[in-house]
Amino acid sequence: MADQARCGLRIVTPFRNNHGQPVGFPVQDWSPPPLPPLEVLTGHYCRLEALDPERHAEQLHAANSLEADDRGWTYVGYGPFATAADYRQWTETYGQRDDHRFYAIIDLDSGRAAGVAAYLRMDPASGSIEVGAIKYTPLISRQPAATEAMHLMMHHAFKLGYRRYEWKCDALNEPSRLAAERLGFSYEGTFCQALIYKGRNRDTAWFSVIDREWPALKTAHEQWLAPDNFDAQGHQIVSLSGLTAALLRQHHWTVVPEEHQ
Repeated sequence: MADQARCGLRIVTPFRNNHGQPVGFPVQDWSPPPLPPLEVLTGHYCRLEALDPERHAEQLHAANSLEADDRGWTYVGYGPFATAADYRQWTETYGQRDDHRFYAIIDLDSGRAAGVAAYLRMDPASGSIEVGAIKYTPLISRQPAATEAMHLMMHHAFKLGYRRYEWKCDALNEPSRLAAERLGFSYEGTFCQALIYKGRNRDTAWFSVIDREWPALKTAHEQWLAPDNFDAQGHQIVSLSGLTAALLRQHHWTVVPEEHQ
């Protein structure tokens, strides 16, 4: 076969070095992509724009305040915020870090900032980038706009030339794990005692999409996001998980030499 299997049931490689050892497939005609510019990304249901404390902080805090309690912050690495001033301070510091690219998610129905998400762990030299620091508010949670925001960021990264798009979460955060697989991210394993946050341990579950998987996932996303996939009451006709389930891969790290294929 021309390239490796997708870190799946087995890693199959026909490639050997001069010592006869199995090695990865050559990466040719590829150049490191740029760091993602914070350009406006627009879809059917939302618009993403660079997080701006002056324009977005007050709206985001107000939208977060619609939550009945703070359970939505349990697995988020920052927050919750008691006051609008506290949230504004966070957007002026952490939300403006050079090693992140934070977006405000604008709900096109209301025209208001309704969530945030960021590119993290940007590694152009390896072509790898992570999406994270996601916090939806009740204005878009479990709505098409939230899914579309993830689609727009993924599309933007692969269009720039990234090879690997990552999703990581607390392994105990079942909603996040399910959301990753619904979007088409494949589970790759769990790093035990990977982090300490909010005074507690975090075992981190890793998921990814790689570039050769993106065309099929892009088609699935676009099919789900199409306005005609929703009835008059806004209920989905075809589920996204139904469209992406067959595209997921299981991961067992076993090298199968070519002579045993």
